[in-house]
Amino acid sequence: MTPTALAYLLCFVSAVTVAAVGFLIKRGGDVLVARSVMSFGMGLTALPFAFVVPLPPVEIIPAFTLAVAVHWVYQTAMISALHRGDLSMVFPVMRGLGPLMAGIFAVFVLQETFSPAGWLGLTLASAAVIVFALPAGKTDGQRAIDRSALFFAGLTAVGIGAYTVTDAYVIRQLPKPETFIVWLFLIDWIGVAVIAVIRRWGRLAESYRPVVRDGLIGGVVGAISYAAALYAFTLIDAALVAALRETSIIFAALMGAIWLKEGFGIRRVAAAATMACGLLMMQVFG
Repeated sequence: MTPTALAYLLCFVSAVTVAAVGFLIKRGGDVLVARSVMSFGMGLTALPFAFVVPLPPVEIIPAFTLAVAVHWVYQTAMISALHRGDLSMVFPVMRGLGPLMAGIFAVFVLQETFSPAGWLGLTLASAAVIVFALPAGKTDGQRAIDRSALFFAGLTAVGIGAYTVTDAYVIRQLPKPETFIVWLFLIDWIGVAVIAVIRRWGRLAESYRPVVRDGLIGGVVGAISYAAALYAFTLIDAALVAALRETSIIFAALMGAIWLKEGFGIRRVAAAATMACGLLMMQVFG
């Protein structure tokens, strides 16, 4: 298998698994607590490997610290978005606009870029996810909730673009990608866990009990998902990894429609197909 083919396979695995993580978090009801358990589960998954991979070298610590901070900001925004809107609405926006943000940031940080046709495909995909997420036939109150959810979903997309670029930068500086993967997972859970404990103080047991199972399963799945993406960063351009990975929005919307009884409809089918075409243009012409 060629490196490019391996990267595409890793991105597909990452797309399916990240959609499953979003579904498990949303199904838990309390998104903040579910996310904190999932992040802790990712740390537990990485813990055995901490004894066999080297520590990050001293010269990379500042960039590593920045990457962790970006992940914490992204998680906070994502939790706010999922609290306020349907999975099948906010997930397409935050995951679909992520590649556009990653493409823009990568131009300045990683000196990566696309051909005009590649940029057109990326823009088309981004526009399609906005159409996908537009509310229809709702009351003024519901639309207000949607606007708030979409704001945090957009902020999450900026976070996705930022962590994509910072993670790609750091992992490419290391002789072994496993170093960044393991130590990121070991530290990443702390930020969201602190927020969850503060906000749920006084009712921790009743908050955590219902989400432990799905959260820990999500942690294992999430570790597989992002480890696959991080390895792909070493093989192809970061923005292309982000674009391929964000086909997850189709899987997430289907999960939301089938198991959470959230609306899908013809408009979302058409928008999802348009998004897929845009991402395909990126892959072929980028």
